[in-house]
Amino acid sequence: MRRMRHLRKRLRRPLAAAVAAAAVLTVPPTAPDTPSAATAAAEAGNTATVFYYTGTKGWDRYHLHYAPDGGSWTEIPGAAMENACTDWVKKTVTLGSAAGLRATFNNGAGTWDNNGGANYALGTGEITVKDGVVAHSDPCGAGTDPGGPAPGDGHRATVYYSTRSLGWTTANIHYRPAGGSWTALPGVGMRAACAGWWRTDLDLGAATSSQAAFNNGNGVWDNDRGADYTLPAGVTTVADNTVTANAQDPCAEEVPDTQAPTVPAGVGAKADGVSVVLTWEPSTDATGVAGYQVTRTGGTRGEVVSDVGSTVFSDTGLEEGTTYTYTVRAVDAAGNVSGASAAAIATTGTKPTSPAAGKPLATDPRKDPIYFVLTARFNDGDASDNRGGSQHEKSGNAANDDPMFRGDFKGLVDKLDYIKGLGFSAVWITPVVLNRSDYDYHGYHGYDFYRVDPRLESAGASYQDLIDAAHAKGMKIYQDVVYNHSSRWGAKGLFTPTVYGVRDSQWSWYYDERQAGFEYDGLTVEPKSGKSYYNGDLWSTAEPSGNTCVDWGRPTGARSPEGYTIYNCQWPGPTSGMFPKALYHNCWIGNWEGEDSRSCWLHEDLADFDTENPQVQNYLVGAYDKYIDMGVDGFRVDTAVHIPRTTWNRRFLPAIQERVARQHGAEAARNFFVFGEVAAFVNDKWNRGSVNHSAQFYTWKERKEYSADDEKAALEMYAYEQQQGTGNQPTSTNAFLDGNGYHVPDHSRFSGMNVIDMRMHMNFGDASNAFHNGKDSDDSYNDATYNVVYVDSHDYGPNKSSERYAGGTDAWAENMSLMWTFRGIPTLYYGSEIEFQKGKKIDCGPTCPLATTGRAYYGGHLAGDVTASDFSTVDSATGAVATTLAQPLVKHVQRLNRIRRAVPALQMGQYSTDGITGDMAFKRRYTGGGTDSFALVTVSGGATYSGIPNGTYRDAVTGDTRTVTDGRLTVAAPGKGNLRVYVLGGTGKIGTDGPYLKP
Repeated sequence: MRRMRHLRKRLRRPLAAAVAAAAVLTVPPTAPDTPSAATAAAEAGNTATVFYYTGTKGWDRYHLHYAPDGGSWTEIPGAAMENACTDWVKKTVTLGSAAGLRATFNNGAGTWDNNGGANYALGTGEITVKDGVVAHSDPCGAGTDPGGPAPGDGHRATVYYSTRSLGWTTANIHYRPAGGSWTALPGVGMRAACAGWWRTDLDLGAATSSQAAFNNGNGVWDNDRGADYTLPAGVTTVADNTVTANAQDPCAEEVPDTQAPTVPAGVGAKADGVSVVLTWEPSTDATGVAGYQVTRTGGTRGEVVSDVGSTVFSDTGLEEGTTYTYTVRAVDAAGNVSGASAAAIATTGTKPTSPAAGKPLATDPRKDPIYFVLTARFNDGDASDNRGGSQHEKSGNAANDDPMFRGDFKGLVDKLDYIKGLGFSAVWITPVVLNRSDYDYHGYHGYDFYRVDPRLESAGASYQDLIDAAHAKGMKIYQDVVYNHSSRWGAKGLFTPTVYGVRDSQWSWYYDERQAGFEYDGLTVEPKSGKSYYNGDLWSTAEPSGNTCVDWGRPTGARSPEGYTIYNCQWPGPTSGMFPKALYHNCWIGNWEGEDSRSCWLHEDLADFDTENPQVQNYLVGAYDKYIDMGVDGFRVDTAVHIPRTTWNRRFLPAIQERVARQHGAEAARNFFVFGEVAAFVNDKWNRGSVNHSAQFYTWKERKEYSADDEKAALEMYAYEQQQGTGNQPTSTNAFLDGNGYHVPDHSRFSGMNVIDMRMHMNFGDASNAFHNGKDSDDSYNDATYNVVYVDSHDYGPNKSSERYAGGTDAWAENMSLMWTFRGIPTLYYGSEIEFQKGKKIDCGPTCPLATTGRAYYGGHLAGDVTASDFSTVDSATGAVATTLAQPLVKHVQRLNRIRRAVPALQMGQYSTDGITGDMAFKRRYTGGGTDSFALVTVSGGATYSGIPNGTYRDAVTGDTRTVTDGRLTVAAPGKGNLRVYVLGGTGKIGTDGPYLKP
């Protein structure tokens, strides 16, 4: 906001002082002899030449009916307008002492254009009115000869200007020949040349070049970042701040593209069992590479050609012990195909003994409320895979006999019926890849992205077993994934740093001796030291060949908390020189809402990938293909905001869609649920005015083309979208009813990523605040009905609180009632159904025992047996879990899930608050596939609904029946945490009364 005020000040200064970057278009700098605004107005006199666009009208005649400001209107139909140039008519009128005029247009036979009843307010000088848009310019290029400058001895210039990325409807060029005078403002009107391009022809006289700036005739300027453009004689194009001299006519008929892309290079093939992962460097092409053709030979099936949209291909289901040869060709948009790459060869091994890959359930994700668990802290099914790590003693976990890696997939499989009994049909689990950190139970320090962490698996309870077990119960698995960073120890298979390892009496507890053939897996105990967190593969006391870390092995002068000497190159970091710049960013974040937040390290334990590098992209795409193949139902994307939207939209999101479609079909791809963490901890619609760092921004496709290079494209997008600002971002009605009617949503501009509703999360200290803040942002998402909504999580509570929510049981009930009936997908963090660890600090790292935090072990509350035959239906429960299931919020969430599951409008419906009085009151409707579900909802307070369809409404909470004949229904306040859901043509009461949902 400070920058906006600054720009307004600048625009009030004399024109000669107005200098700004092209990213913030403003008035151009002018030479001392440039006329001031007052002089230009005086030169224009009290006349107006009004140009009116006819291209969309088709009238036979055009009349200007007008009144000078303070004067009388002309006689109807007004003054006849004359032809000006193609698609334009004009009329010059005298205004006397008036500074402008009011105007309307008509065809002389009763058809009018009066600006929607408001009339047009026009000034003086040259004015255009085109499809309701008023600007100041001459669309016919007055002052220039349409055929070019008159013959003579002077130099000539033909200038083409592109407005494709600006959205201007007119264009003027304000210029002066070198050594000459500036044109009068706003300059010479350019004429339309072809789509997105404007043209004018200039006589430069004796000069061989000119200085120039462009404007839309309505106060918006492009002055080449304050420097003015220098345009030579001859044909010149100006597009996106780039001047091309001796240019080709951009409007000439395009020459067919017959040039093929470059041959793909760097093709490599790696076998894993009976699968092969193929990667290569991206090809280049003058018009862009559209895809690739991968040809495989070998085996009994002969030659197979596959079309691929990214630069990684995972070939599965191959024959055992067979050698395969691969070549890759690039294809451009015109269908030109490159030559074949050098061959890559791989030989498969034996078929894994793990279960066959599963298939996602492939249903609309909005039907499935989500239960979120930290797998390692939820329930322990196999104590043999528990591990405390290097901080077990220091953290205080040892004293509590509470190793950080405690819960596992077996424990989760054992308690799927508990989650189903609560009514949840989707489980969001923390990352599953092999982690490597000093305190990595949560899963966000990925090390080997191609391997499931052995501390989570056990015999009969692999990750595949968990996915299959959940699917057998009709439940989905959403896997938390990390594309932004690895652990500080790098990523196996991409890059692992070598560190200075001190094997002295101080550090011998940490630095293992290197053991040939021994690899870190987090689980296997290294035999010599007896430590499970083996790091002998990382360290070297001798400076390695090619070392890039400065002052290798020298003391830094600092000491550890224990008083030990700390050495250079002992701990990897972004500025240590230990990470190659091609694969990792080498900086710390300075501005969390700036461009560097997407290209620097978040924390010393989170090494930031250069995600714009194709090698990194291939590594990550190949890794997550593995889990797609296993049949997971969706990805929760960690730290999504720290990767540019261009990279998501170009690389990762299309790769996800392509892989799901290839393995599981189009329906599965359509319903594979990707929801990103775009952390914006503010109570505003936009994150401190930075559109690039706001959650809703990530739900949209790009709206213009950027450079083919991903790094350049990210910078271009950042600058362009910041210049567009919050007021010029895409909007959508996909979440909103049209009156009482449901309309088919338009997802044509959807990026493929949905998001966590950070604004509602921030405001859930009070349900009403969450509701009104959420509603205020919904027009800026592509489709807010897919927003993931939660009160608190493993990171924060409302208002960026570092404690688990402690608002009280009544407030929790009210929050839940809103979440389960308002748009979006309700999500509950494990244990919130019994207010587990309420008010406790969510995370304190290894400085305190986990048992005292919001990430405490939950298994004690799940001890015993539980069976659930259906969602929200517990058939039997014994032991501690029976006590847990008897808690009031458990009963509340069970019934909320039962009601939501029975009313499609509450799952997938659009909503509206029009015609409704009441605080948290709204109407929702879903129509599709033979279903038409309409519901009226009020949470806690009373409400009156007017203008609703007549008919019989039944409340899903009480069974109360109302017949509406006048489009009006009034509901009394049900009480805090309670609600009413009147369903048109509904079946009546759903479930039994509980502590909150009751008459």
